[in-house]
Amino acid sequence: METDWMAEGKCREVPPATFFPSDGVGVEVARRICATCPMQAPCLEYALRNKIDHGVWGGASERERRRIARRRRLERAGNTAAGTTSLSDRR
Repeated sequence: METDWMAEGKCREVPPATFFPSDGVGVEVARRICATCPMQAPCLEYALRNKIDHGVWGGASERERRRIARRRRLERAGNTAAGTTSLSDRR
C-alpha cells in the first residue's frame, strides 16, 4: 500500500506519543487532530490493511479498528455466501 500520504498528515505536527495514549482522554485528543486531517481516510485504511494493533490511526482507536475490521469481514462473508462480490472485494 502506498504511504506517500504520511508526509501530509497532521500527525507530523505533534509528538508521536499523542497517538499512543494510555487513557480515554488521550484518545479524544488524538481524534480531534485526526478529525481535521486531510489524510484521515488513507491513514485508517493503512492501519486496517496492515492490522496495526496500537494507537489512534485515522481517528479510530484500537477497539474501533477491530470493530471496523470485523464488520468488513462479516460483510465479505455475507457477500460471498450470497454469491455476490463488490468491486473492492475483487481487487
